[in-house]
Amino acid sequence: MVEMRNSVKFRVGFYLMVALTTAVFIFTMMVVHNNREELLQQVNTNSGQLSRVVISSTRFAMLQNQPSHVSQIIQDVGDQQDIEKVRILSKDGVIIHSSDNAEIGKKIDQEAESCVACHLDEKSLEQSPKFGRTRFFSDEKGRRMLGSTAVIHNEPTCAGAGCHNSIKEQPVLGVLDIIYPLDSIEKTLRSNTYSVFGLSFGFIILAGLLVGYLVHRMIYLPLSDLDSGAARLASGDLEHPIPVRGKDEFGQLASSFNSMTKALKKSRAQLENWGRTLEQKVEEATQELHKAQAESARSEKLASVGLLAAGIAHELNNPLTGVLTFSYLVRKNLPDGSPDAEDLDLVIRETKRCASIIRRLLDFSREKTPEKTFANLNILIEETVRLIAQAAQVNDIEISTDLDEQLPEIWVDENLINQVIMNMLVNAQHAIEGEGRIEIKTRLIAAGDCPDSIKEPQDMAEIKITDTGCGIPQGDLQRIFDPFFTTKGVGKGTGLGLSVSHGTIEAHGGTIEVESTVGKGTEFRIYLPIGGPGDQGNAT
Repeated sequence: MVEMRNSVKFRVGFYLMVALTTAVFIFTMMVVHNNREELLQQVNTNSGQLSRVVISSTRFAMLQNQPSHVSQIIQDVGDQQDIEKVRILSKDGVIIHSSDNAEIGKKIDQEAESCVACHLDEKSLEQSPKFGRTRFFSDEKGRRMLGSTAVIHNEPTCAGAGCHNSIKEQPVLGVLDIIYPLDSIEKTLRSNTYSVFGLSFGFIILAGLLVGYLVHRMIYLPLSDLDSGAARLASGDLEHPIPVRGKDEFGQLASSFNSMTKALKKSRAQLENWGRTLEQKVEEATQELHKAQAESARSEKLASVGLLAAGIAHELNNPLTGVLTFSYLVRKNLPDGSPDAEDLDLVIRETKRCASIIRRLLDFSREKTPEKTFANLNILIEETVRLIAQAAQVNDIEISTDLDEQLPEIWVDENLINQVIMNMLVNAQHAIEGEGRIEIKTRLIAAGDCPDSIKEPQDMAEIKITDTGCGIPQGDLQRIFDPFFTTKGVGKGTGLGLSVSHGTIEAHGGTIEVESTVGKGTEFRIYLPIGGPGDQGNAT
């Protein structure tokens, strides 16, 4: 069981409350500061307006040289609520009029807070704003005060009245200083601050409760479901799925967990089933291994037979050549039609057949490097078709061609390719019993459409030979290119033709594919790369 302080619910709620409290505190301080600035700005604006009113009210009395009226105006304004003191100072700092009669006639030092702002340098007095210069200070009792100073400039009406010098000689007549107590403002600020902090605290509590509920509903419960599900899964219980509470990430996780549980349940059933049938599977694997061993032994035997056949072919080739030579010589001395001549013709014919078999054995046993040149594949096919056309016509076999005239010349050994085409056409004739048809087509294949057996895709020429013969059983399709394998009767084939043809095409960088249906016919597709002697795919 996870401790409370380490649980996700506690940690998320704690850190969220800390972040929320910090953000609300900063926001509250900004609000309080903004309220304070607005209140002070409002006081500054009101003090500036009051200064304008006082100066305007006293201006006429000053022009009439009636100081008592000015004093009465100052006294009346100073008696107003929220105004501590109102006074008029001369240019030299002497208090001329004041709502506090005790300080009339006193001189204020230029370093005092009411004067220092205007006497920073020689030009500050003339360049000071007419209204709105404020200052904050504390009186003898420690109360916070706000002073608003307004400069009384010498105007043309004042200078023209004769009571003052010219504007150039005396630009400033004096200063109006109004002092406000900040007790009510401070009280308002404290009240606003307490209200904002109270609302913020209430907001934090409400937000904390809502967020806690959401965390519990959206995070804690799905995690609890996953934890209990994982515990059941660890104990081997695969029968109770986890409830999916929504379509969010936790819902997707719960669905994935349930899918995993189903897969584990299925896998466990399979394992139990495999355990029951393990002995049978081992027996089947053993039988397959024995078959593989037998196939390996057969392949080794086939390789040994190939080597032996090559040796025998070499040994028999010379004697057969001598027998054939002397048979020709003896035959010349015998009259045609005699029994001896017929017997000798039979000997010569069978000797030639033996020589043909030996030659194929030799071709199969040794690799012959193709002697390549650029050749027209269509011309090679037409010449080969002319050679067998008469024999095919006799057997009621129709041979048709569909040759691509746009096919470029290819880099091949003409003799070897001619033998391959001849062998394919002869096999097609032998597969047709009675009437039938053989069709030969050529076309250009783009690199993207070449067979998967070609390691490096490139443009290729395709020769398609289709016949309507007896077809090849599916079980024999994988073996037709094996040496000495043939579907023909005894004495009708050696099983070397397709094997030699396949080797010839591979030596040219191509391949052969075959499709066949018993009773309908067979289709051979020969693929040869197009390219010159410098191409990688045509290297020999």
